[in-house]
Amino acid sequence: MTSDENAANTDAGTPARAGRGVLREHDFRSLFYSTALSRFGQEVSGLALPLVAVLSLNAGELEVGLLAAMSSVAFLLVGLPAGVWVDRLRYRHVLILSDVIRAVILLTIPLAWWLGVLSIWQLYAVALVTGIFSVFFDVAYQSCLPHLIGRSRLVDGNASLETVRSVAQLSGPAVAGQLIAWLTAPVALALDALAMGLSALFVFRIRKPQAKPEREPGSKLFADIAEGLRFVLANPLLRAIAGSSALFNLAFSAYMAMLIFFLPREMGLGSGQMGLVFSVLGIGGLLGALAAKRVTVWLGEGPAIWITVAATAPFALLWPTATNGWSIWLGAAGLGVASFGVVIYNIAQVSFRQRVTPDRLLGRMNATMRFLVWGTQPVGAVLGGVLGQAYGARAALWIAGALACLAFLPVLLSPLRGMRHLPDEDPSGQVSPEEPVSSVKHSRTDGGPNAET
Repeated sequence: MTSDENAANTDAGTPARAGRGVLREHDFRSLFYSTALSRFGQEVSGLALPLVAVLSLNAGELEVGLLAAMSSVAFLLVGLPAGVWVDRLRYRHVLILSDVIRAVILLTIPLAWWLGVLSIWQLYAVALVTGIFSVFFDVAYQSCLPHLIGRSRLVDGNASLETVRSVAQLSGPAVAGQLIAWLTAPVALALDALAMGLSALFVFRIRKPQAKPEREPGSKLFADIAEGLRFVLANPLLRAIAGSSALFNLAFSAYMAMLIFFLPREMGLGSGQMGLVFSVLGIGGLLGALAAKRVTVWLGEGPAIWITVAATAPFALLWPTATNGWSIWLGAAGLGVASFGVVIYNIAQVSFRQRVTPDRLLGRMNATMRFLVWGTQPVGAVLGGVLGQAYGARAALWIAGALACLAFLPVLLSPLRGMRHLPDEDPSGQVSPEEPVSSVKHSRTDGGPNAET
């Protein structure tokens, strides 16, 4: 066992054991199962909600775009304060409450459908509330990961969580499509609510205690928000990652909002076929999660962040070229390739973000990044709806796909471009953007990349 592996087990608060992986630890395994159920539920609702709008309420392009926007506008509304609240609360409590509230609100859709009173406005409200508590869940689980396994195993932990997300992307749409075909979309959302409830039960099983974070005397909400913003925006590396992610999410949200409209209306696919198409995203993501560590070692940490997106995003342009028959599966394969690259990008940049951030700022850093990079999603979804209504869904896919191809530029134009090894945590939490890249310290064990990457 290397010195870094011993440090990893020490950080995690568990005895060092040769060959012991993060999934062998009870608390991480509980978080893993919770995240799996939560992600699976999100995949089901991600397909079921717009299909309820399109198939049950006969919604148009703009209404579908607005529904997609309502699912992600929460990052603009509560993204920044969520980080402050997560830093002030125990992570476990935030995760459980988020799951329970999402389960309850999702159950209102099948109930309203059975009573014959379902409307597009209720779908907007459900999408908004579930989106708000998805913000809290995501910020909390990313922030609690270093607490559970230690900073030196963050790549392994994030790779495991990205794997489960990819498996959810792989199986979730296919299962959701069949459930919708057999039981209708509203009933599928009832099963989604059950998955959220089970997710809360697994979080409840986490044993490792966490003391309630101490609130600094005189600290105020807006001052704490400002500290998180300063930490991210003053760091040229985090700033570049935020720029690339924000641009990609803007483009891809517009793309996906119109793809969900394009497939049933213009390609004539049923819900079961759509589920299989979106499952290809999961295949690409799963392969990306499995390959992430090797690709990062091969390319270097900084280059892996931009090359993976630059090389794979253009494959999303295969969908607007599709007509019928085999070209449908070519378009699906293109999305799978894009997903492969995005998952490697996510593992590399999220692990770096967690590693470089002091514990007391983890919630605010994650929330600030989510605000900046996911806050563009509702704008992108509305943009997709507007473009689709004005020029048609196929043209909107061309425009959004072309924009996604440019998302790597902020990282390419930053110091990250050629940095094979990225910096570790500054315990003070202070960022010196003027510090030369060459002066950054790197922990090395074997002449290769950090064990944490």
